[in-house]
Amino acid sequence: MEVVTEITNVEFGKMINAAASALQNNAEKINKLNVFPVPDGDTGTNMTLSMASGAEYERDEVDTRLGVLAKATSKGLLMGARGNSGVILSQIFRGFASAVKDEDVLTARTFANGLMGGAETAYKAVMKPTEGTILTVIREAATAANNTAKESDDVVTVAKAAYDAAEVALASTPDLLPVLKEVGVVDSGGQGLVIVLEAFYAVLSGQETNHDTVDNAGLEAMIKEMHNTGVQGELNPENIKYGYCTEMMVDLGVGTTYDTDFDYDTFYAYLAELGDSLLVINDDEVVKVHVHTEHPGKVFEWGLKFGSLRKTKVDNMRNQQAEASKEAETAKKNEQSVQIERAIIAIATGTGVQNLFQSSGANIIIDATQAPSTSDIVEAIQKSGAKEVLIMPNDSNIFMAAEQAKSMVDVPVEIIKTRTIPQGLTALLVGYNPDADLTTNAATMTDAMGNVKSGSITTSVRDTTMKGLNIHSGDAIGIFDGDIVVSEPDADILGAAEALLKKMLTEEDEMVTIIYGEDGNEKLANQLAEIVTNLDDDIDVDIQKGNQPLYPIYIAVE
Repeated sequence: MEVVTEITNVEFGKMINAAASALQNNAEKINKLNVFPVPDGDTGTNMTLSMASGAEYERDEVDTRLGVLAKATSKGLLMGARGNSGVILSQIFRGFASAVKDEDVLTARTFANGLMGGAETAYKAVMKPTEGTILTVIREAATAANNTAKESDDVVTVAKAAYDAAEVALASTPDLLPVLKEVGVVDSGGQGLVIVLEAFYAVLSGQETNHDTVDNAGLEAMIKEMHNTGVQGELNPENIKYGYCTEMMVDLGVGTTYDTDFDYDTFYAYLAELGDSLLVINDDEVVKVHVHTEHPGKVFEWGLKFGSLRKTKVDNMRNQQAEASKEAETAKKNEQSVQIERAIIAIATGTGVQNLFQSSGANIIIDATQAPSTSDIVEAIQKSGAKEVLIMPNDSNIFMAAEQAKSMVDVPVEIIKTRTIPQGLTALLVGYNPDADLTTNAATMTDAMGNVKSGSITTSVRDTTMKGLNIHSGDAIGIFDGDIVVSEPDADILGAAEALLKKMLTEEDEMVTIIYGEDGNEKLANQLAEIVTNLDDDIDVDIQKGNQPLYPIYIAVE
């Protein structure tokens, strides 16, 4: 096999885009590795959207030096990072970019240096690094690459060593993190990184990369993320280089115009010459395309050579941008007219839950139906126009994105590390004092959230065992302060909630709040209230409509 001694801008672009595509294709597989068998395990989705943002920034960078392209990729991942897994992935690429910042191309040595830099930065980004996670996988991959680069000038050999070591490290994660072994899964973030490194190796070795599925829902989310990131509201419309957002879906190998068999690299290369923000995903029967171009007709003509057009769409982004610029200018004037002293940002899902935060004093709500990205949080802070900001993530999976956002703005920010909706509401209602300063509020709100016990009911999405509790797919499960402590068969929500309440309540408790979601109802909440009263008639019960998805019941005990 011919020795490949360098990675140019062409190979690097293919590597980044292949990684984004591979994560997209495997997002659901990664999601299912979530330790908790709950329906909102979203590591794969978060890593996919984070990497898609990195790939978009890489594609839009006109400088072809590797150091610059790596920095663009890192910037895109930083802004698009969602969830802790996405943030750690962004830190890996941040370290990679820093290590190769002066390089025009990558050699085996500098590629290995990049991976070593990625591992070092990722470890520094986590306050208490835990082995058996994505951190272990990147460290072992980087070490293998570094050792191999001492003996070989072949970047393919180095990439293969990194990928092989990552697979071995991933397989070892259950031995390093007992909870993984208990539930019988490997680390989900580590699995995502293995997929990224596999895509890198596949590109460098000339293998076919994974384009075997078209997940339309996920693709639409990626397209939206790419498009919105690539076309900013404050840009002059005349500065848009490629003015038409063009999409098409082609049924391959059929129709009167079909005269060319589909080859991914050939298909992609032509479209890459026509514009930027290119995304091409296919299976054996269909290919879907998103591209910003000056020639939509040429895009469609190209598609017709390979089959029949099923769906086409063209938007004039210059017209859209002109309108968006007017709206942005109006909004900016409105923001400048009134500057608030302090913004309280709550991250939550469910209209009822969001209303509870607003009525309790939060003046900005970030919807958490999908984990917000770093840029979403930065945007909320900047749009608030506030001189200082308090953030309640209400989910530990958002902590790192919030911390990353905090580091990117120039106003004081305190993050109250609320892990649940009940903690967030209690911190705000009990701990917040509008007359106190930011630091004092951070301390009192943190103290206050420790006074509430949090419970929730959802449905298991797979069979597993946790701390000796046998759980089956379809069971109603009760979660108490982060641990699954109840499992009731046949999706018995009421039975699970009653069992959970019995574990949560003590003689010292005075108040129970029941928040029912989309899959709950007021009747169920009233039945639970009656159960509480039967257990202890001195406890006050409050019922609220939360509309939250996936969790029919939230329970707060104080």
